[in-house]
Amino acid sequence: MLVVTTDPERARRISEVMSAAGNQAVPAGTGAEAAKALGVPGLVGVCIDLALPGLDLAALRRSLTPASPVPPDSLADAERRHIALALGHTRGNKRQAALLLGISRSTLLHKIRLYHLEAVAVRGRSAG
Repeated sequence: MLVVTTDPERARRISEVMSAAGNQAVPAGTGAEAAKALGVPGLVGVCIDLALPGLDLAALRRSLTPASPVPPDSLADAERRHIALALGHTRGNKRQAALLLGISRSTLLHKIRLYHLEAVAVRGRSAG
């Protein structure tokens, strides 16, 4: 989730809410930083402080609807990100992640090695 605000306390509160919902908040202090970040694959949402000083709503609108859309991720990139999200959601529990993804545990283990997600699986387990 992209969070656009110059207010550090507001950014902190929004980040806490996003984290509790299982999302990561990425701060951007200016409209220009936000416009640049919109092209990053995997962005699930944007939270914009409309009280930003100097916010150019027309430029922001153009950034949200670019003339040439961002090309889609490769299937491998999308699968890697999806598996990482499932592992994070289950706090590294591979059995639960496999059930959530609808694949066998052995297939999940193979994909973890294939996409080098070992650190994600371990980090998720140690976080909770």
